[in-house]
Amino acid sequence: MTIAVRPVAQGSTLAGNRLPRRTAWVVLAASLAASFALFGLLAAAEGSGFSLVGAAVVGALLYLAVSTGLSAAVEGRRQAVDRFVTGLVTCAFLLAMVPLVSLAITVIGNGVARFDAEFFNSSMRNITGEGGGALHAMMGTLLITLAAAIISVPLGLMTSIYLVEYGRGRLAKIITFLVDVMTGIPSIVAGLFAYALFALFLGPGVRMGIIGAVALSVLMIPVVVRSSEEMLRLVPNELREASYALGVSKWRTILKVVLPTSIAGITTGVMLAIARVIGETAPLLITAGFTANMNYDLFSDRMQSLPVYVYTQFANQGNPAFAFLERAWAAALVLILIVMLLNLIARLVAKFFAPKTGR
Repeated sequence: MTIAVRPVAQGSTLAGNRLPRRTAWVVLAASLAASFALFGLLAAAEGSGFSLVGAAVVGALLYLAVSTGLSAAVEGRRQAVDRFVTGLVTCAFLLAMVPLVSLAITVIGNGVARFDAEFFNSSMRNITGEGGGALHAMMGTLLITLAAAIISVPLGLMTSIYLVEYGRGRLAKIITFLVDVMTGIPSIVAGLFAYALFALFLGPGVRMGIIGAVALSVLMIPVVVRSSEEMLRLVPNELREASYALGVSKWRTILKVVLPTSIAGITTGVMLAIARVIGETAPLLITAGFTANMNYDLFSDRMQSLPVYVYTQFANQGNPAFAFLERAWAAALVLILIVMLLNLIARLVAKFFAPKTGR
């Protein structure tokens, strides 16, 4: 008995017909070309400027329609829906990247003009026009953020340990509810709270770096609690039970088993919390104030920070105005680079300190 095998036709598989792989790119290029040509003709006819965003959006919509129609005609309804959703997700991703790329290009293009040695090794003391730098603001940002992390990380981590390992009943529910409420409070409210707290003891009008650190810690604590809590809950209970079976106490199990297992995720959450507060302007403007002088003491006088520095340089422009704008853009670029560095450190910590699962 012989079985005849029918050869598979070109462009089809055992699952059905398929469009060539390059079809999507060809359709995308043709759609964008047609859209750009249409918008170019409209701009020339009306004498207006060419709308790059409009041409890209219309090209993307045309690509979705054409690619879905071709797929439905050749591959069938299921593959057409799959291609449509894939194209829709890809377009959404590219659309989300547009403001990020635009922001990066704008900040780099405007801030690189003052990215010089003077900007990093001098303050604004006795500077009324060109020149000067943001060294006092950089040091203030690092000191205030470090103090806020020292305050909030232990409190947030111990709170999350209590909620996961010990918390039961009404008290745990109340703490969880309060943490959720604190997550959504405006930053200006945190600044007003810290200022009012210190004003009760030191009098009205007080401005110090430590007050700004307390305000930022109010914003950091709920983020640290929620992220650390989720990471601790991901630790398998089998690891805890194995430790208990060996006679290890609960606190030592948490210290030696649970925390090392979740350290990568906890570190990432802490870095996200720091990145969340390092760019806050309103609470620091109220609590730490602004100054043109260097100040390394968190417990004495006003302290400048990079977000407030950007605000003051932009809002209080002098003569010449371009010098103030250049300093503001350069400080904004430095702030973005600091956040990128923190995220890089978080990734390195997560990579090198995560528990090794392979043999």
